[in-house]
Amino acid sequence: MIKIENISKRYGQDILFEDVSALINTGERCAFVGRNGSGKTTLFRIIAGTEHCDEGCISVPKDYSFGVLEQHLDFSHNSIREEVISGLPEYHHGDEYRAEKVLSGLGFKEEEMYQHPNDFSGGYQLRVKLAKVLVSEPDCLLLDEPTNYLDLVAIKWLKRFLSNWPRELVIISHDLDFLNTVCNITIGIHRSQLHKISGTTSDYFEYLCQEEEIYEKTRSNIEKKKANLENFVNRFGAKASKASQAQSKRKAIERLPALKKLSQLYNLNFKFNHYPCSNRKFVEAQDVFFSYPNMKNMPPERYLIENFSTLIENGERVAIIGKNGRGKSTLLKLLAEEETPSKGSVNSADNLKIGYFGQMNIERLNLEHTIEEEISLANPSLAYGAIRKICGIMMFSGERPKKKISVLSGGERSRVLLGKILAQECNLLLLDEPTNHLDIESIEALVNAIEVFPGAVVIVSHSEVILESLPQRFIICHELEQKNFIGNYEELLEKWDWDDGDSKPKKKKNNKDSKVDNKPKNATQIKSLKGKIKKLEENIVKKESKLKELNDSLIPAYAKSDRSIIQELAPQTVKLQSEIETLFGKLEQCSNKLSEMD
Repeated sequence: MIKIENISKRYGQDILFEDVSALINTGERCAFVGRNGSGKTTLFRIIAGTEHCDEGCISVPKDYSFGVLEQHLDFSHNSIREEVISGLPEYHHGDEYRAEKVLSGLGFKEEEMYQHPNDFSGGYQLRVKLAKVLVSEPDCLLLDEPTNYLDLVAIKWLKRFLSNWPRELVIISHDLDFLNTVCNITIGIHRSQLHKISGTTSDYFEYLCQEEEIYEKTRSNIEKKKANLENFVNRFGAKASKASQAQSKRKAIERLPALKKLSQLYNLNFKFNHYPCSNRKFVEAQDVFFSYPNMKNMPPERYLIENFSTLIENGERVAIIGKNGRGKSTLLKLLAEEETPSKGSVNSADNLKIGYFGQMNIERLNLEHTIEEEISLANPSLAYGAIRKICGIMMFSGERPKKKISVLSGGERSRVLLGKILAQECNLLLLDEPTNHLDIESIEALVNAIEVFPGAVVIVSHSEVILESLPQRFIICHELEQKNFIGNYEELLEKWDWDDGDSKPKKKKNNKDSKVDNKPKNATQIKSLKGKIKKLEENIVKKESKLKELNDSLIPAYAKSDRSIIQELAPQTVKLQSEIETLFGKLEQCSNKLSEMD
């Protein structure tokens, strides 16, 4: 159990959160959400004890332990296996298979477990850190963006592992589907306050919308009531016959609470700066082979990219997917001409202008530069006013562009990188895991910007939000082989199996023996269906009545700013609303089925 009691934290004039409290109970799996820069990671560090708060305290039981996913990549053992085994608790010493099982789930082959962690990329090194935390079996797991740099297969394994975690768990993640699958509690920082509900992240966002809607209705009603009372006082306050009534109205005005109008919350809303290009062919790769020098985990005489050809055309949307270490980022670097093929060729159109978002480019930002200095480096010819405008679009307004990169969160640094792309004119976007570190609202804005971009887009991503909405074609990276697949994500899942290591084509089902039952439905079935419809309708009426009672109780609670009642009742209204929508869905299905039978 973790008690967060009256915590406050400020950086200069910026208030991250103020006088916030929450309780994480035994066995709760909590999603921790909030906009970039809202203070999620700071509160995370305060809970873990690596950062101090200005006011308040964190209380945990005696001998309570935390398992924290660290981002710094230092290792004290000569092999991945030994590094993870060193994380096992004392009562599991000798149970090396536990470490091997977790490493295997996170995508390491048996022979790779005996290699030095420094032989691998930063993404795989983070997996080693994650494995070490998972096997340590702490009382509470604190995981900040654990799916960053994981591929689809590893994410599916991690979902299953964490869904069965028996103790406390707190996760910061931008992956909505991941959070909804793993977590049963959502805690969020919103408007410098902490909110906790029982339910998924999707339920939490519905709760916030409903809470703010009720607040605004209450505030509006109070303002109207004040205006009417003040109008009476102004009209009759000077009349002797109405003096006592006017005095009574003045006291009524004073008793009404003063609710401030909610400030506007700004979201990313941008378009990439398109450079017109009439060419049909943008980039053509022909018979490309590539290998990094001295790759210790590569077989002799083999290449990371082998005999690969593809053509990127104007207006295309292409996704590169596959397990980590299969060459996804390398392919993007070859298309961007940041790497040169060992054999073969990559040819680009003469007037091609590339906007490149590299997976590790956040580390290339100069920590001593300010936000506006970094964005100006992308296009030195830009006027200062244009740089400030880009900063504003990326949600760095007022004095924030003067902030140094070193004090920014991961999500804010990702927005700086996007701002650098906006500072350039481009007609081909090459985006390597652009959703890492971005909050859910920013991911939605990025998807919208990509959708309306007139040029071509090639994106490396494990985010199913991206994969379901954007690509028309896929480049699938297997071990030492890359293949083109034409079709959308749904068609890809139908034809390829992603659950067992590298993807492979699914076996076609033999439908020769399948039979369709066209037997007409009888009167008993129709009667049963009508009874079901009646029960659904009655249940909907009951729940709608209960929902009205809760809303009626919430209105005075908002007027009195009674947060204890609000936090008790508001989640119930969200849950009821969701149940009502589910019942309506079932009612519609039953009604349609009855119509077909009739």
